[in-house]
Amino acid sequence: MYNQGAVEGAANIESGSRVFVYEVVGLRQNQESDQTNYPIRKSGSVFIRVPYNRMNQEMRRITRLGGKIVSIQPISVLQPVNGQGAVESANREVSEPVTPVNANNEEIGKDAPVSTSSESKGFAKPSKDKKGNTMTQAKAKHADVPVNTYRPNAPFIGKVISNEPLVKEGGIGIVQHIKFDLTGSNLNYVEGQSIGIIPPGIDKKGKPEKLRLYSIASTRHGDDVDDKTVSLCVRQLEYKDPASGETVYGVCSTYLTQIKPGDEVKITGPVGKEMLLPEDTDTNVIMLATGTGIAPMRAYLWRMFKDAERAANPEYQFNGFAWLLFGVPKTANILYWEELEEMQAKYPDNFRLTYAISREQQNAQGGRMYIQDRVAENADELWQLIKNEKTHTYICGLRGMEDGIDAALSAAAAKEGVNWSDYQKGMKKEGRWHVETY
Repeated sequence: MYNQGAVEGAANIESGSRVFVYEVVGLRQNQESDQTNYPIRKSGSVFIRVPYNRMNQEMRRITRLGGKIVSIQPISVLQPVNGQGAVESANREVSEPVTPVNANNEEIGKDAPVSTSSESKGFAKPSKDKKGNTMTQAKAKHADVPVNTYRPNAPFIGKVISNEPLVKEGGIGIVQHIKFDLTGSNLNYVEGQSIGIIPPGIDKKGKPEKLRLYSIASTRHGDDVDDKTVSLCVRQLEYKDPASGETVYGVCSTYLTQIKPGDEVKITGPVGKEMLLPEDTDTNVIMLATGTGIAPMRAYLWRMFKDAERAANPEYQFNGFAWLLFGVPKTANILYWEELEEMQAKYPDNFRLTYAISREQQNAQGGRMYIQDRVAENADELWQLIKNEKTHTYICGLRGMEDGIDAALSAAAAKEGVNWSDYQKGMKKEGRWHVETY
C-alpha cells in the first residue's frame, strides 16, 4: 500500500535528529476512537513526526487507521524557522495532536493541520502526484488566507457573547449558534475556514483536553459585521457506548452547547483552505449540506445576500447563482430557517433552496427523503450547472451521502457519454469540487 522504497531511502539518510515527518491522507480513526462504531471523518493531509525506531510501527498504525503515506521527509532537511532549529520547530508545530469534529461538528480525532504557510517555512515539503503537480497547488492560490494565527500552546482567550438554540420544538437533538468576541485578537478568517476550541479539564489519560475543530458559521466580518466576532454552529454529540450501552456525551460539544455569555473560551486557528469560495462574483455555487454541515454554507450565503455584508464588501457583489440542497430529519431541525427563507424571497433569481426532510418526506421509492434523493431528482439540472467551468460544488455533512450523489450525477453525465468519475477528478484538479464529510 505504501512506497516502501521511500521509507527505506528516508531511513538511510544520515540525520542527526533521526526523526521523520510522514504526510498522511485518508485517516479515519485515532487510537481513542478505534473501537467505536460511528463513522469517522476522512480528512486531508496530516503531518506526523516519527522517530526512526518507530517507523515500521507507525506505518502499521497508519494502515490500521485507513491512512496512506504520500511522502516522508527527514526533519533534518527542513529549513530553520524564525532562527530556530528545524527539529525544535517541527516538534512544536508539525504534529500537535488535536481532536477535531466531523462535518456535523461532532468530536472525532486527527492530527493538527499544517498550513500552506507552514509548508513554505519548511515544516513539510509538498508532495507530488504522478504527473509532477504539487498536491498543494490549490492551496497556493489562497496564499493570502490567514492560517494558524493562534496555536494550541498559545490560544486566544475569547468571550461568549451569545448562545442561542437552533432546533425548534419537536426537533431532534441540541444544536446551538454560539457567537464569540474576538476583541483584542489578530484572529482574521474567511468563509469556509474552521477554528479550534480547547475545552477545560483533563482527558482520560490525565492530560489537558485537546482542541476540537469547528467550521465557522459567520462571514469574515462576523454576525455583527464589525470584524470583532466569530460564530459556530454546534450540535451536542450523543451516542451509545458499544460496550456498556451507556449514553455518552461529547466533551467539547457539551461544553459549547451549555456555555454561558461572558464565559471565557480558548480559541485557536483559523485553519483550512479546502472550502473557500471563489473570488469571482458571477460563479454558480452548488451547496449540499446535512445537519450542522450548514455552517460554512451560512457563511457563503451571508456574504452573497445579506444587505449589511454586501454593504461591507463593495468589491464583492454576488450576481451568480447559488443553490442549497439541505438535508435534515424534521422541519424543526432546519437550522437558520428564517435566514434562508428571507434570502430566497429577496433574491429569487440568484438563490434556490431545496430541503430534504427525511422523517417527513418520501423519495420516489417510498422511502425516506435524503439529500442524495433530492440530487437524483434534480440530477440533469445539476449536471448542466456542473458542466459550466464557473460552477463550484461544496459538500459538507454525512459521508454516506456521497455515494448517492455520485450515482445520480453519474447517470446524468452518462446520458451525454461522459464518465462522471473522470469528470469529477478534473473538477477536483481545477479546484471546483470541495468536500468536507465524515
